[in-house]
Parts: sequence; C-alpha cells; structure tokens
Amino acid sequence: QGYDVFAMFMQNWHDTEGTLHGDCEWEEDRLVAEMVAKKIGIPFHFVDLSDEYRKRVVDYMFSEYEQGRTPNPDVLCNREIKFDAFLDAALKLGADMVATGHYCRKDEITGPDGKPIYRIFEGVDPGKDQSYFLCQLNQEQLSRALFPIGHLLKKEVRQIAAEAALPSATKKDSQGICFVGKVDLPEFLKQKLKSRDGNIVEVYPDFYTGNPHFKFQQETLDSITADGTKANMVTGYISEDKCTDTLSSNNYSPDKIAGLSDETLERLATTYRYDSIKFITETYRSGRKHVKKTRFKANPWGKIIGTHDGAQFFTIGQRHGLNVGGHDDSLFVIATDIDSNTVYAGEGHTHPGLSRSCLKIESGQIHWIRPDLKMNESEIRRYRVRIRYRQPLQDAWLIQRSNSLYIIFDEPQRGITPGQFAVWYNADDEMVGSGVIY
Repeated sequence: QGYDVFAMFMQNWHDTEGTLHGDCEWEEDRLVAEMVAKKIGIPFHFVDLSDEYRKRVVDYMFSEYEQGRTPNPDVLCNREIKFDAFLDAALKLGADMVATGHYCRKDEITGPDGKPIYRIFEGVDPGKDQSYFLCQLNQEQLSRALFPIGHLLKKEVRQIAAEAALPSATKKDSQGICFVGKVDLPEFLKQKLKSRDGNIVEVYPDFYTGNPHFKFQQETLDSITADGTKANMVTGYISEDKCTDTLSSNNYSPDKIAGLSDETLERLATTYRYDSIKFITETYRSGRKHVKKTRFKANPWGKIIGTHDGAQFFTIGQRHGLNVGGHDDSLFVIATDIDSNTVYAGEGHTHPGLSRSCLKIESGQIHWIRPDLKMNESEIRRYRVRIRYRQPLQDAWLIQRSNSLYIIFDEPQRGITPGQFAVWYNADDEMVGSGVIY
C-alpha cells in the first residue's frame, strides 16, 4: 500500500507455570516473526512489555476472578498494551501508525466540527471477526491503528502468505489467554488464588415456582410486550450456531420500556439469589447394627451434588469442570457465591437460571467508541449486541438512565456473565460502544 514498514514484536509473558505446553510459546512466535521480517526485507525490533502486561492485565484478571467476576484479558490487552504501551514504544521508534492482524475494518468520516471520526466495523470473515476484542479502544487509539486484512477471509490471508513463501503461512492460530498461551485456567489462577473446598448445589426448576423475583421479572417483561402476550424468559440458545426450534424472540414496545422506572430496571437486571436454599441435617440408623449416621434432609428446591476447590474458578454458563455425573442432560453453572464458596448448577439448556433478559452496565463502565453517538439520559435505542466473542449479534434495546445503562434483549440470553463485555453494533456492522457487565 506504499507505507514505509518495520516489524515489531513484543514479549508479554515469561512464566510457564499453568501453561499446557510447559514452554514459552512467545519464543517460537518471535522466531517466526523475525523470519517473516527477513524474508520481506524490513527491520525487526523487539520490546519486552511483560511488567506492564502483568500489572495492567494479569493482576486485573486475578482480582476480578477473586471477586467472582469473569474478565476478558484479551480486551484489556488491546486497550492497555497493544494500543497503549506497545503503541508508545512504536512511536518512540519513529512509527506513525501500528498495523495489526485483527480481522476488522476501519474508516474515517468528518464530524460536524470538521474533525475526523474513526469508525470500526466487523471483519468480512464471519468466523474470524475480532472487532469484539477492540471494543474498548478510543478515538486517539483508532487514529493510530491500521487493520489491513479485515476485508479478507482467513483462507485468503493464508493463501497470500503461502504465495509469498512466508514462514507463517501454515502457522496454527493462537489460542488461550492473549500472549500467555493455552492454559488450564484454574491451574493458572491458583498461582495467586487459594483453593477452598465448597459445595456444588443443583437448583431444581421448582425453585422458580412461586419465587418472588422470578414472578416480578415475568410480570415486568409481560407488561412491555407490544401486543400484551406473555414474554418468553428462557433462551433458545444452545451454541454459537445452534438454537432450539420451540422458543421465539419477544416483541417489546419501546414506549412501554420508556415507562419503566429506574428501580424496576434495576430489579429486572438483578440476578437470582440462591442462599435461601438451606440444607438441614438429620440423623438416621443404617444397616443391621443400626449405626447412627447423618444426612441432609430432602429439599424440594435443590440438592448438594458434589464439591469443588474454589467458587472463584468457575464462571456463569460453564459446563465443563463440574465433574458431576448421573444427569440426563448437561449441567451448567448458573451462579457462584464467593462468600459462602458455593457453586450453583442447573440441568439442561433451558434451565430458568441459565437465562437472563436484562443486564446492567454502570455509568463509569460505559465506553463509547463514537463519543458523538453517546446516548442521553432517558434515551432508548435499538442496537445489535453480543456478550461474548463469536456470539451471533442479538437484537436488543439500550436504555440510558442517570445511574446506569440497561440492555433488554429480544430473546433471553444464556450465561450473561459479570465482568465480561457487552458490545453494541449498529445496522451497518459498525461497533459503536461497549461496557463491563455488572
């Protein structure tokens, strides 16, 4: 494209503890990068940002898990490292821009004040779009960013690399935590977070029958449907490309949503509490010798089905790692209680505790990539939203109130997770804002 280019590689991690390969993947990555730079005849520079990465990404990640939230280190890495610390290092070497291999697109328009406004769009390859990971970038960072492959499919990029005989042409995609590598997450977290034995409690669907909070949410959602029909409160989502056939989206009225009070929206976004499920012990005699034993009395709302080594190692919607058998359908984590060190689980994709229709983003956590599109208080807008990487975009209403931003989805979402990022796009595939889920 006519740019004067040099290559720059950053090392962000030294430790091998917790990694599945037990070696430093960055060493191989650096070797390949140097070989590519040599092949195309450009200078190569190396910078060690491991201290910054530990302070601004990894320490944050440990802190969030310790408090029972699930952070996204890759989003933080882009905001704090790639387009901050790394960008500063590149500028000191004389760079004007930083080009990365993210699958997304960028353009520039002129704002009402005559100043440029930078826009970021989904990548053309639907299976590789990485715009989600850039959801916390600001206008200054975007002004220095180039995304030269966002208009290509992954296979086209590999073909171009192969035709140029680049050593990276057949290199496998990176996996795991950004610049740490593929890890056993609980083992990685145990470097700082202590293990504590606790109970896994299965919550039965009967818990929600007559539950005041469930009743409130059902009645509130029913009250804002456009035609007065009963709102569906269970997701049809099974996987990124699969859903049930029996559940449909809700048609909510923006005028009725506008009539909801701040208090009502707050309660609608509040998750269920399961600490009312108590287990009382009783003694009984067993066997021919009538040996006295102790057991828990049967509870119609739930049952202790196993143990774990720390609620902080689990996340909402998680299916693997519970290590509990004897169920016809999959078990999912529906809640964790850090104080009591309890993990709550529910059976099946349509378990009521797995679905939520409304989430909250506190005012201090709202980020507009396009500040010129910032919502005013009491404003309601229509956007498409995703709450995890690679999730298909979901139709939703955004409601800005004085204290927080609320998002009500047409279809209930599975596994809405505190600490993760909700990201919203307009109809033209432009990513315009994001926020940390409360």
